[in-house]
Amino acid sequence: MSHAARIGQAAQETGLSIDTIRFYEKQGLLKRSPRTEGGFRLFGVRDIEILKFVRKAQELGFSLSEIRELLILRSDHVPACSHVKELLDRKLAVVEQKIAELQSLERMLKRALQKCKRELKTVTAGHEECCPVIEEINRAARRDSQHEN
Repeated sequence: MSHAARIGQAAQETGLSIDTIRFYEKQGLLKRSPRTEGGFRLFGVRDIEILKFVRKAQELGFSLSEIRELLILRSDHVPACSHVKELLDRKLAVVEQKIAELQSLERMLKRALQKCKRELKTVTAGHEECCPVIEEINRAARRDSQHEN
């Protein structure tokens, strides 16, 4: 693109929605774009590159404040590898923690499902007492409320 593009064209080129582009502009990730006499925003090649950069950084899990930092580092043309490495180290630690939490949740759900399957095998149809999983959740909730008091 060698000329200025309107917001719809910029959205198409970057894969972002028009609302997202407006949001990024309001958040200061993108400088306020010049406007035509009719009030349409105009985006240049550099603006499109920044929008693509922001989208890719978000795909890596960076927050908007972290992306703001990356944009500053990018625009200052300073050696930034060690700073970016620190950001990535922190981001990876958060992802690893989330994975551990999800794996724990997966184990708990599998155990609960096994209890349900066992209960359904041993109970005659129509004569089910209380679900063991609901009973377990009730016990845990009671324990939590006792700890709060």
